[in-house]
Amino acid sequence: MSPPADDAADSPPVMPLEPEAGACCQSGCDPCVYDHYWAAVDRYEQALADWEIRQAARRTKRGTIKACSI
Repeated sequence: MSPPADDAADSPPVMPLEPEAGACCQSGCDPCVYDHYWAAVDRYEQALADWEIRQAARRTKRGTIKACSI
């Protein structure tokens, strides 16, 4: 998947909302609402990591990351 050409169109992913208290019925459903939630969190974390890489690449491409001299 290639990033959008417009930086403004490439907004960071939004973290999924945790299920409300009581959403789990505690009856051992498979999958449970929390299984769906944790799968969504995994997808969010991967999407966030991908987004951060794209942002770093854009900053580097624009020359906004400067090397430190020691």
